[in-house]
Amino acid sequence: MESGAGKHWTEEEVKALLSVWSEKNIRKQLHGTLRNKGIFIYIAKRLQELGVCRDWKQCRAKYKNLKYEYRTVKYAHNSGDVTKTMKFFHDLDAILRYEPVTQLAAEENGRFSATETQLNTSPTTDSTQ
Repeated sequence: MESGAGKHWTEEEVKALLSVWSEKNIRKQLHGTLRNKGIFIYIAKRLQELGVCRDWKQCRAKYKNLKYEYRTVKYAHNSGDVTKTMKFFHDLDAILRYEPVTQLAAEENGRFSATETQLNTSPTTDSTQ
């Protein structure tokens, strides 16, 4: 596959990224890590082995965009709007289902504090482990 900066990600490239991202050790390293350049360099190398030529910056940008789009659709579904969809929602749901999300919780005195909650607290096991 030939791809470069400015080129859109093909469906095969996104699937390859999701397959690497779904690995337990990758998810664990990405969760809560602020300085994650090294992880994305590793992901880019893994993608090259799968025939996807993307640099670490492109991988990080696609990761962030997919995560944002997933959370937008998930929020819409939780609000009752099931019309909002995205192509890889179910794949991302399997990856991100148990990842804690920082949310603002109201305190008694009107201030807000960050608390960790899970997107989905269903008792099902994660099949990608």
